[in-house]
This record gives sequence, C-alpha cells and structure tokens, in this order.
Amino acid sequence: MELLRSPPPAAAAASSSARFPSASAPLFKLQSNFNLQPKISIFKHLKIYHANATCRLKLKHLPPLSANAKASSPPPPPPTPPASRANNRKITIVACSAVTVALAIANRVLYKLALVPMKEFPFFLAQLTTFGYVVIYFSVLYVRYRAGIATDEMLASPKFPFIIIGFLEALGVVSGMYSGAMLPGPAIPILNQTFLVWQLTFSILLLGRTYTLNRLVGCFLVAAGVVLAVTSGSEHDQMLSGVGIMWPALMLASNAFQAVASVVKESVFLDAATRLKGKVLDIFVVNSFGSGFQALFVLLCLPLLSNLKGIPFSELPSYLRSGAACFLNIGTNTTGCDGAPMLPLLYIITNIAFNISVLNLLKYSSAVVSSLAVMSSAYCGWLRQEDILMLKPLDKRTGPHQIQASINSSTSTPLNFAQPPLAFSCAWASEEIVGDSLSK
Repeated sequence: MELLRSPPPAAAAASSSARFPSASAPLFKLQSNFNLQPKISIFKHLKIYHANATCRLKLKHLPPLSANAKASSPPPPPPTPPASRANNRKITIVACSAVTVALAIANRVLYKLALVPMKEFPFFLAQLTTFGYVVIYFSVLYVRYRAGIATDEMLASPKFPFIIIGFLEALGVVSGMYSGAMLPGPAIPILNQTFLVWQLTFSILLLGRTYTLNRLVGCFLVAAGVVLAVTSGSEHDQMLSGVGIMWPALMLASNAFQAVASVVKESVFLDAATRLKGKVLDIFVVNSFGSGFQALFVLLCLPLLSNLKGIPFSELPSYLRSGAACFLNIGTNTTGCDGAPMLPLLYIITNIAFNISVLNLLKYSSAVVSSLAVMSSAYCGWLRQEDILMLKPLDKRTGPHQIQASINSSTSTPLNFAQPPLAFSCAWASEEIVGDSLSK
C-alpha cells in the first residue's frame, strides 16, 4: 500500500518543498511489531510516500498468508508417467521402423530401375547423389534455421565427429567399390550382413552398451551364417572359388567403416542431448555436415574411383557431360536413355527420404535398430534382385508402359539369398535386439 499526495498549490510550493525535500521520499513506514508463524510481516509491503496535498491510495500486491512462502508460486505440472513415456517411445520406434522398411524396399527397387536408362553411366549417378545431396541437405537446413527449428546452438555442434563420419563413409565407399568389382554378385549382399556384427561390436566398445546372451548368440549366428553361405558347396561350386582372401576381407572392412560411422552418428545425438539440455538435435544438421565432409573426401578420391571404373581421369569431364545429357534425356547422343529423367528422379527422391528415415530412426532408437530395419527389407521385398537385373536395355520405342510390362512379366517371389541359415540367424538377431531396445 502506498499513500501519495497531489502537488501542493503554487502559493505553498516553496514551503512544501522546504518541509518535504523529495517527492519520492517516504514520510513514514508502517512496520509490524508482531510476527505470524512462519515469519511473514503483514505490513512489510506497506509504505507511505509524500507527493502532494491530495492523498491517493495505491495498493500493491501482497503475497497470500500461508504456512510456506514458496507455496505462492503455481505448482509445476505433474510429470509424465514413465509407463506413458515408454509406450510413446515404443510407438515412435515401431512407426519409424515401418516407414524405413517400406522406403528401403522402394529404394532397392527404384535403384535397379534407375539403372535401366543410366546403364552406361552408373558412376555418374553415384556422384550425382553424393554431391547433389550436399546442396539439397544444406538448403533444407537453411530453411529450417530460418524457421527456428534448427538453432544456433545446434549449428555450433563440434564438427570433428562429422569429419570422422565423412571420412569413414568415404572410405567405406572406396573399399566397397574396389572389392565389389572383384567379387561375384551373390556374395556381396551376404558379406554385407556382417554390418550387424560390426555395429554390435563397436556399440559395445565405443558407447559402452551391454547386450544379453541371447542377443550375442544371435549376432554370432549371423556371422556363422555368412561363413556357411560363402563356403558351402564343393570346391569348384563355392561362391568365392577363384577369389583371393583379399577382396572378401576388403568388403568386410567396408562394412566395418560404415558401422563405425553409424555408431559415431548415434554418439552425436547422445552428446547433443546433454549439451543442448534435453533438446533433440535436428537431423538435418547431422545429414548436412556428414554428407558435406563425405563429399569432400570422395572428391579427393575421385581420380582413384574413376580409374577403378575404367574411366581415365582425363576423360572424366567428357563422361560427366554425357551422363548429364543421358540423365536429362536431351541431346542427340542419348540412345538407350529412355525412361530418364523420370526413373532416376524417382530413385533420388526415394533415396533422400530413405536416408532421412534411417537417421530419424537412429535418433529415436540406436544405430543397431536402424540397420536391422534396413536389413529386414531384404526379406520383406517381393521383387527378386535377379528379376530386375534381367531387364534388357531399352530402345527408343520403349517407354514407361513397356518397363512396367517387363517388371510384371518377372516372377514375383520373395527376395531371398538362398541361404536359410543366414536368413534365420538374421531374423532371430533382429527380433532379440529390437525387443531389447523397445524394453529400455
């Protein structure tokens, strides 16, 4: 409570000023001589100030009398029950896994279809996705930053982990292309199943995760299934007969590099959750900087990669120009490029959505769960890889309807690696590890 006065008349202004030197100085304070329990003075906010001859009463907010002074603030909202948070997390992981599996199947099929018009330029398509995605991801990141979704704190994340991610992914691409050129086609997807083994190993070593005995047995069965698949048969009928040990080992190393990169991505999200005080790091920050450093290291290896694909580095500019003309289906020398740019663009759009869904699933679960969702798409697909590879080169009279007819004429059977032990071990390991992740 404040007691104020209006300005005195002009005639009495001098004497009033002499008696009351300051208009804001208090005349007196009412102080309580008695206390309530607990010690809250009833008049501690009551002051009377002299200002003028006409009194004006001004009320100030008084805290409510209560046994506890802190009780005046509104109570915080009740926390979300742990059971509800766990259920929401399970629903999110299951939904993200379903989307990732669907996009993985579509990505696998559309990649084979994109190679129909781009059959002479697969290296161009690979470099277009590598360097084109950098522009796309950073453009989306800029839009999200302007919208306030990506903050300055997120952009200020340490860049060294992204350098490691880009280097490992580029190293995985180079070693995978080298070994893939020397290995028989059916051996490549089987050796790629060791990606799960590497991920479990590095998640234990780098993140300190623990897995139950059942999960470790499932992981061991994956490794045993791979060994059984590549060594079964007679000496001349074995999958890797006539292939030295160097190329399968290089393919395994390629999977190890990719696995470490995925585990480092998971560690980036875990570190950001602590550094950003509970905020979730925007996935386009990880995608943009990771793909940017990957493109940088791939650019440094471009002479090596072009020679590996049988393209002399001096002829690379001419090859890229021809690939761009075939991709856009313009120019006079575009024989066999029918179906472009529709099919390659469908693949690129699906591949971008697939990469985003994989990283989004990793953010909510773990690197192991995201890779299992991708691996399970191989067993859920209903187009055999061999059927799509049997598509013949198209002439100028061939259009989308003829492409669809070629696909429909193929046998629609579940995609299988023709190795039941490997399929069983991967399926069991997937069920065990996903169940462990959902139970956390």
